[in-house]
Amino acid sequence: MIINKEIDLGQGKIISIETGKMAKQADGATVVRLGDTMVIATVVSSKKTPPPNQDYFPLQVEYREKYSAAGKFPGGFFKRESRPSEKEILSARLIDRALRPLFPDGYQFETQVIVTVISSDQVNDADVLGGLAASAAIMVSDIPFQNAMSEVRVGRINGKFIINPDVNELQESELDICIGGTKDTVCMLEGEMKEISEAEMLDAIKFGHEAIRKLCALQDEIAAEVAKKKRPFAPKAIPAELKEIVRNRCEARLKELAYTPLCKEDRAEQTAAIYGDTTQSIIEHFKTIITSEDIAADPSKAFCLNEGIIKEEIHSVEKKVMRHMILDDSKRLDGRTLEQVRPISIELGIIPRAHGSALFTRGETQALVTITLGTKKDAQSVDNLTNSADKKFMLHYNFPPFSVGECGRIGSTGRREIGHGNLAERAIRMVAPSETEFPYTIRIVSDILESNGSSSMASVCGGTLALMDGGVPIRKPVSGIAMGLIKEGSSYAVLSDILGNEDHLGDMDFKVSGTRDGITACQMDIKIDGLDYNILETALEQARSGRLHILNEMEKAIPSTRGELAQFAPRLTTIQVPVENIGLIIGKGGETIRSITEQTGAEINIEDDGKVTIACSSNEGTQAALAFIKTLLAKPEVGTVYNGKVRDIRDELGAFVEFLPKTDGLVHISEISKERVAKVSDHLKVGDQVKVKLVDVRKDPRTGKMRFALSIKAAEDEPVTEAAGKENS
Repeated sequence: MIINKEIDLGQGKIISIETGKMAKQADGATVVRLGDTMVIATVVSSKKTPPPNQDYFPLQVEYREKYSAAGKFPGGFFKRESRPSEKEILSARLIDRALRPLFPDGYQFETQVIVTVISSDQVNDADVLGGLAASAAIMVSDIPFQNAMSEVRVGRINGKFIINPDVNELQESELDICIGGTKDTVCMLEGEMKEISEAEMLDAIKFGHEAIRKLCALQDEIAAEVAKKKRPFAPKAIPAELKEIVRNRCEARLKELAYTPLCKEDRAEQTAAIYGDTTQSIIEHFKTIITSEDIAADPSKAFCLNEGIIKEEIHSVEKKVMRHMILDDSKRLDGRTLEQVRPISIELGIIPRAHGSALFTRGETQALVTITLGTKKDAQSVDNLTNSADKKFMLHYNFPPFSVGECGRIGSTGRREIGHGNLAERAIRMVAPSETEFPYTIRIVSDILESNGSSSMASVCGGTLALMDGGVPIRKPVSGIAMGLIKEGSSYAVLSDILGNEDHLGDMDFKVSGTRDGITACQMDIKIDGLDYNILETALEQARSGRLHILNEMEKAIPSTRGELAQFAPRLTTIQVPVENIGLIIGKGGETIRSITEQTGAEINIEDDGKVTIACSSNEGTQAALAFIKTLLAKPEVGTVYNGKVRDIRDELGAFVEFLPKTDGLVHISEISKERVAKVSDHLKVGDQVKVKLVDVRKDPRTGKMRFALSIKAAEDEPVTEAAGKENS
């Protein structure tokens, strides 16, 4: 049975959902369409019982863009899609983060969601359509997933909110927020904004949530028509006696530990000791009272002897203890108040050869951030279905295993690193100078040296400081803070600048970045249902206070951007040349431009409109390259004095001198010296550098070529004339 339903979200945004036609062997499959952009989402969940020691949900979400969807060929030698691009990874994370918390507690069957873009009009982005399609595919499957999720993008143009703005509308939009949620709550946010207020942020979320409710209702209709019976599922039935003995043997120790402020390493060591002692004593206890006959009669009793299950129960006790400490006593693991930000220290310019650097430390989270300035040639080439513009501002985030005191494999960049780097990049990019103001390619690298919560926000602060240290004229400083939430029933507490444990054991991770005047980027993940707007409003206001506090600390270290670039940063000088002279500067096969680079050490970039950019770390190299180019473009003018090079000698006639590139003139024997010259080779040899004056220009009547008469003796007492040109530094 093929089912196809559509919904009009207003402003011409008509979305359709179809199921029953494609990929029928998957557990669930849907096709979602907006305009001529189409995605197919499939889901398959294994029916094989997970191992008893498994303590996580193996959900895999993949998002792939087919170049054929837009009538394109993939780049590269093999001409086929290969590893996912950053865009595909970020889109997959958007879907994963919204779906994961909505699966039933205890569901640990291996599950794979694959979203594929099969058609692209190159105007409507498919990422949020992928989230909708993935949820709809699960809803029409037999997987026990009852709460439909939808994703939308919200923009605002001239004060008016827009659902799912296309790429052209986003160019004019003041914000770009992706929102994921159910009919009752928002569970995921990510986006960038042009310094909007907290109230405007809430309005955008509410606007997007209205569209989400409609899309969730449409999914419910489709699922009801498909009427596929859900597979039976029940979470592990943990024996009450195991829960009780675990609580009795570790609760008091965990509570005492929670109320003792400790550094991360000491807390982890003492927590591991409690886990180890408790697990061992419980297994020894039950070994004496549980027989194989007991397990045969009640298989759940085997959990009492399972180390992994026992540790899960200890973790539940640890989570409960910490949460009640915060809710009942307003105390945190490191002794701070709920709104207090950890101590901050800042060092600038600590990497001598970098073009700007900062070491930002907040509590036990530390980021070493450097910047590198380059030319247009250093920009990243981007090729996806909706964007092929070169990327000239980038932030790369690295999270080595030593930052959390662990050994680990160093491989390719992970999805988490790409996601955190993208968030920090979006936060700072909103205040970066335009290409007209600052025509550099900018690369920020954040290496996390220590981590105990909110390393991405440390990257925002460190990245801003490194740019200011390097003399990059950003419009305003940006800081970032991560907010947490503990909620039990109607009681809740919002936490500023959360620790790793508070993130792990809490209900929300809400990262907010911005200037003194507004928010520039955000990312929120919720682990619970029922987040109301009062909590969100509290979190945003508390985040604003924390953000301003951090900005104060940053401005103590560096009140404003340095007035000049770092010593080793390249200096860019631009000169506008006639388009018809571009080939002259490049030369045959690039010969001339290579020669300029070799002789001066400067890098030369030429654009199609005749804009020439010279990049060099030394002023001498810049001036030499500039003079070379101006000389190339100079027109021979009578009375002008040039530096020339002797190309040929005719003893009884004179010397031929190249006084402009590819332009020779004759210095007659009578014009070599004020004294009589009998033989030219007595005074000059090939390769000599000589100062000459252009004294006459004539057209050869036979060939039509211009003939240039030069004089060495006339130039003896005159300075070389500077070539004219229009330049900007």
